[in-house]
Amino acid sequence: MASLQPTPTSLRPKLIPSSHTTTQRTLPLTVRFPRRRGGSGGVRMSSPVSESYATALADVAKANNTLESTCNDIEKLEKTFSDPKVLELFVNPTVELRKKREVIELIAESLSLLPHTANFLNVLIDLNRIDIVKEIMKDFEAVYNKMTKTELVVVKSVVKLDSQHLAQIAKHVQRLTGARNVRLRTVIDKSLIAGFTIRYGGSGSKLIDMSVKKRLEDIAAHVQLES
Repeated sequence: MASLQPTPTSLRPKLIPSSHTTTQRTLPLTVRFPRRRGGSGGVRMSSPVSESYATALADVAKANNTLESTCNDIEKLEKTFSDPKVLELFVNPTVELRKKREVIELIAESLSLLPHTANFLNVLIDLNRIDIVKEIMKDFEAVYNKMTKTELVVVKSVVKLDSQHLAQIAKHVQRLTGARNVRLRTVIDKSLIAGFTIRYGGSGSKLIDMSVKKRLEDIAAHVQLES
């Protein structure tokens, strides 16, 4: 089994120069990233590895006073990488490195990413770690929440809830948790039939279920008990 050896790596821009002259920036931080040894036959990624990358990105963002903006970048990238074809392109060993960097440049421009966010993607490609980018983004959210004392709340509903209802949900969860900040993530889920669910806590361990689906399940369970 291949071992992971920490190797100092600076977050530096590696975007392919376009027809316009650009000025390269060096981020004011040197971090230690574990390199993969042995190519595609290396060890399977573990959560501590992805967490180390997420923490490094958060440290860079904090040093640049762009933690909130970087978190917004990560949310944009999560939507981009939700398309399997995007990740397939980056992990495909037959695709040239130059082509991958060009795609990153296009993504950075279309999403208006901060320079260090785009550079971070290039670092993952250089160190052959782009395959765990989804895990890194998930861990970044956890690191961000811890740094800012923010409670992540996932609200699922059949239809889009208006801002007033979402504000009420945020205040309710804030009272329950005592969190300084509450960050809402809304998801449309037609299977709920009607109503909504609220999931919060570490790894979404706590659930408030106000859906019709839940009520129907409770009624069905009650009927079974009586039969």
